[in-house]
Amino acid sequence: MRLLLQHPPTGVEAPRFVQLSLEQDLFGGWLLLRESGHTGQRSTVKKEQFMQRDAAIAAFEQARDTHIKRGFRVTFAQGEAMRS
Repeated sequence: MRLLLQHPPTGVEAPRFVQLSLEQDLFGGWLLLRESGHTGQRSTVKKEQFMQRDAAIAAFEQARDTHIKRGFRVTFAQGEAMRS
């Protein structure tokens, strides 16, 4: 699963983005990647490992909901349908 969220631009500064990716690793675990920064500039990547799929999906959805509450908008979604 992958989501790209962007914060609407304010002024001359490039818009902020957050990309959330959830991937299964080779050993059956799950990896949640969070990349954030300003569009076209250096970004920060954080990784979080989960052993259970349900815990990984819950963390993914919590991160999505947190950013939406902060004013980010979903601009791209890929993967299975997520719970709201």
